Amino acid sequence: MPTTLSHRPSWWLRDRIRLDAHLGAAPAAAQARPDVQRFIDAHRQQGFRCASLDPLGVASPVDARCLSPERFGLLPADTLTADGSALLGARHVHSLDQRLKAIYCGSLALDCSGVRDETRRAWLHAWMESATGFSHSGGKALLDRLIQVQAWEHHVARHFPHAKRFSLEGCEALVPLLDALFEEAAAHRIDEVFMGMPHRGRVNVLVNVLGMPPAEALGHFDPEARPAELHHDLIYHLGGQRVLATRHGEISVTLAHNPSHLQSVYPVVIGMTHACQTRPTSRRGIGEAMAVVLHGDAAFAGQGVVMETLAMAQKPGYSVGGAVHVIINNQLGFTEPNMMNAQAPHYCTDVTRMVDAPVLRINADAPEEMGRAARIALTYRMAFGADVVIDLIGYRRLGHSEHDVPSLSSPRMYAITELKPSVVDAYGAALASAGEAPHADMGAYIASGRSAASDAFAHKAVRPHPPRTAARPSLPQISPLSRAVLQATVSAMTRLPEGFEAHPLVLAMIQRWHLMAADESACVDWCFAENVAYATALKAGIGVRISGLDVRRGTFMHRQAVWYDQAAAVIDGSEFIPLQHLGADAARFDIFNSVLSEEAVLGFEYGYSVQDQRSLAIWEAQFGDFVNGAQVFVDQYISAGEEKWGCSSALVLLLPHGHEGVGPEHSSAHLGRFLALCAGDNLRVASPSTSAQWFHLLRRQAFSDVRKPLVVMTPKAAFYKEAASHSPVRHLLAGEFRPVLDDAGGIDPSAVTRAVLCSGKLYYDLERARLAGGLSHVALLRLEQFHPFPHAELRRLLQQYPRLHTLAWAQEENKNQGAWAFVRDELAALCPPGATLEEVARPATASGATSSHAVHLREQRELVARAVGLAVEGG
Repeated sequence: MPTTLSHRPSWWLRDRIRLDAHLGAAPAAAQARPDVQRFIDAHRQQGFRCASLDPLGVASPVDARCLSPERFGLLPADTLTADGSALLGARHVHSLDQRLKAIYCGSLALDCSGVRDETRRAWLHAWMESATGFSHSGGKALLDRLIQVQAWEHHVARHFPHAKRFSLEGCEALVPLLDALFEEAAAHRIDEVFMGMPHRGRVNVLVNVLGMPPAEALGHFDPEARPAELHHDLIYHLGGQRVLATRHGEISVTLAHNPSHLQSVYPVVIGMTHACQTRPTSRRGIGEAMAVVLHGDAAFAGQGVVMETLAMAQKPGYSVGGAVHVIINNQLGFTEPNMMNAQAPHYCTDVTRMVDAPVLRINADAPEEMGRAARIALTYRMAFGADVVIDLIGYRRLGHSEHDVPSLSSPRMYAITELKPSVVDAYGAALASAGEAPHADMGAYIASGRSAASDAFAHKAVRPHPPRTAARPSLPQISPLSRAVLQATVSAMTRLPEGFEAHPLVLAMIQRWHLMAADESACVDWCFAENVAYATALKAGIGVRISGLDVRRGTFMHRQAVWYDQAAAVIDGSEFIPLQHLGADAARFDIFNSVLSEEAVLGFEYGYSVQDQRSLAIWEAQFGDFVNGAQVFVDQYISAGEEKWGCSSALVLLLPHGHEGVGPEHSSAHLGRFLALCAGDNLRVASPSTSAQWFHLLRRQAFSDVRKPLVVMTPKAAFYKEAASHSPVRHLLAGEFRPVLDDAGGIDPSAVTRAVLCSGKLYYDLERARLAGGLSHVALLRLEQFHPFPHAELRRLLQQYPRLHTLAWAQEENKNQGAWAFVRDELAALCPPGATLEEVARPATASGATSSHAVHLREQRELVARAVGLAVEGG
């Protein structure tokens, strides 16, 4: 029995705004009879559910009789308006019915059920109902393009039948759709498009859209190809870049590299796009760059990073003015059916209802509709700065991959697939039936086109492989900070607007900052050191971007980068950002509290850092272990992206770390995991123990022309308040970051028999124990940088202690969670002859730090005593 559709009247159409004049769409609601208006509204609201969108015919639409005129009390000969005038090019119900079915129930359908804004809905309906402004995008040229796309798949299958390529067969219309999107983007004067896409069809896009030489692509499938050592990742993970020529001018298209975690590239692409839109030379913002993100249907519906990114991109500091989403919809997730259900209704795109995105659903066997869909999508994005979705509904002719036996799990679907003509054959036949055949014998024409395309793909020319070292940006040289510059910087940062009432804590901080800047012997806290480090980078022309949960204030109130007017008349009223008041010559400073997400936000910042090589991009976790929620980006992008893809990044991860008796979830940034990822020079991992080291570390990262990610174990509340960690101003004005610090206690090196190497705040507990016990034979060294490991520097320091008997590594963390497994071999190689190497750590545990402050203090006393060589009470 047919499903009954709701056809409630759309009262808002009576107040419909005047839309773009060139559309020629009259405000129908002002003229239509009420019953006719309900008939029109029902098609606008529910027509997509009755559309013929599934090329295989497996997913059944709602019975179109639910939208018959009779259900609305209309007869075929009825007029549409009181005066008999036309609506949508029709004068009677019969012709209006045909027109509405063609507009809303055909092979291109509009689903704007998730769009709550009346203006946007009216705009979309007007564009769907307009016959003007569109050029015919079919015919011979489109057929030839489809032949080329299909021929590539056949060519690879013929030469490398066992290669896994994730064929595009069943969704070949994707390539003409991309062609149309880029053409429309150029027409809107967009200069750059950033793309992300899953495996499906990626190789085809690399060759047929981005211009990868076929021989280069085939080399990834050929086990005899040379030099195979140049292949650092699978071809269906690789990206590319090309400047495309369109009728409207050139446009740059960049496809981001993508690991097997399918949707992870989505926030990366958004970050890359945002970096392009906000670069200093950008003049048109969202009109300068655009994101086109391709998704698989099951992954789009199933992976949480999609929801996180959709929400994130609505927030200032992360928005790109809307992305164009294209769903490569096979209605299968590996082997699990993922059929659209018009009866429910239920679609893989339903997650985008959270951002009110309209969905244009297209039958992938209707390639002539790709141009129209692209035009509507691009114009909508430019008009409203909002997301829009194109749901390209096709099928997988060969299963998940070429090794698959899809009939095992989807027998009915693949019985239909085996008998189904390809889109090339179907479209060729349609052209022939319409009298538009480019050749008398369509079969011969198609066969000839396939043969010519295959011959072109067999051409052996391969472009030279570019060097895998990433291009280094031209950055200014780091220069020492003078006291005069420091004072001028503090003065500029603390000059409040007239009438601005700062919080008493901020006023006290301003007073401290002025005292610090005026006295080289004054001790500076971590907040001052961090802000001044950023200021020196900004004044040198290096932009700074900080992002994460509560980063404007800082989880431990440790940053205070944004000051709020306490007398503001509105909630969260006027704000003052000191680092944005350094003068007209300073670079851009941005700091944004993110949505409550780690995965999407870290992916965004990685993409931003890859695209903007001249800025210092920083992501801070609220607590270090929160990075767990973004582990995909740590493992697959940040640590390995340069080796796999040649993508350099100087992204900084700030991870609050340290045992304070507050439980497993707020203590450890899992230092050992990051150290396990270290190889060669892929990461810099540090744990500064003083405010001066923190200052110099940030400056080194900002000014270095060797762009590497930096992971920092940063302080938590207790460490920030550790007065002994606050360096004198003179240490900021001179020196540089040192990867290992020698003993600072003024001991006699010849008397030292025990050297303890540690990191972070543990040093200060050890120093207090040494002083209390009068342990002049114990030297305390600090490892400030774990990777690259400072072999030469540490060897030089150890050589100062000729009577060394014991070299101890001490860590707060449990034995299985800290740095011991990483430093053990390094220290063994550096341990002086005759000396023994030992470790001091909390016992191994599955959960980590204790949640009892009393237990923490007892453990800490025992650990410190063992580290400095004292007997442990009761031990």
